[in-house]
Amino acid sequence: MKAIRCKEFGPPSALVLEEMPGLKPKAKEVVVQVKACGINFPDTLIIQGLYQFKPELPFTPGSDIAGVVKEIGDKVKHLAVGDEVFGFVFSGGFAEEVVVPSNTCFLKSKKMDFPIAASFMVAYGTSYHALKDRAKLAKGETLLVLGASGGVGLAAVELGKLMGAKVIAAASTEEKLQLCREYGADQTINYSKEDLKSEIKKLTENKGVDVIYDPVGGEYSEAAFRGIAWEGRYLVVGFATGTIPKMPLNLPLLKTASIVGVFWGDFAMRNPKVNMENTRTLMKWYDEGRIKPHIHKTYELKETPMALQEIMDRKVMGKLVIEV
Repeated sequence: MKAIRCKEFGPPSALVLEEMPGLKPKAKEVVVQVKACGINFPDTLIIQGLYQFKPELPFTPGSDIAGVVKEIGDKVKHLAVGDEVFGFVFSGGFAEEVVVPSNTCFLKSKKMDFPIAASFMVAYGTSYHALKDRAKLAKGETLLVLGASGGVGLAAVELGKLMGAKVIAAASTEEKLQLCREYGADQTINYSKEDLKSEIKKLTENKGVDVIYDPVGGEYSEAAFRGIAWEGRYLVVGFATGTIPKMPLNLPLLKTASIVGVFWGDFAMRNPKVNMENTRTLMKWYDEGRIKPHIHKTYELKETPMALQEIMDRKVMGKLVIEV
């Protein structure tokens, strides 16, 4: 089989396409013939050695997969050879085959094509876990989403609206904000032109926002937190700017606010039953036409480095997908 390999930490241009041996599953694993693999911003950090964990070199990046079950382990009961599935792995997705833990591999909806299925798990899994389990977002509350046109950000906008919140989307261009409005944003902030803290106060009549969803980090984090409401929840999702912010701890004290970490991948492994329930809810909403990933563009496997560079250059709205 062919796979994209990371042999040294560095930019996307350092990745290589290689022929690899076929894969075999352990007892609680399945081998999936990959049809599509979604790209997520953490993929760009992992290949540079900048993510929370560093895979042992060499490795195959890619986590958000969809395809057809090729082989199952002895203890796998809910899947069979030939099933069309989607799932999550920490690495291995940018390849013709991947081994997937059976508890993060799910039957694909018949209404989903493979690129949509490969755009679903990480973006919607992360955002729903963040809003439902970590922030406990309630109907009628106000949600601010930073980096709102990206994969997880756009999912958070869509889910926040579906869960009954008033949604404020913040992004860097009018084109990105227009997409956010199409996905349900009630109000928008262009933080490349407008002062984030001032706009939050203006849009909320000085009440502040109840929940902040932040996959961006950097200079926008503190400004957003200064616009949080009493007993607000600030969700730490990621650091797309590449800079981990330092937050003055008097700010959560003054508002009795909470800083809440969100690490969906680890949650999915530690709490497979809750993650399964969340996934079933999301699949139901998809089948009902209430949510749908926005695919910016698709690439071939050999073009994976180019696609990753597009993400790093902030040129993408929604998701990029590798079709195998």
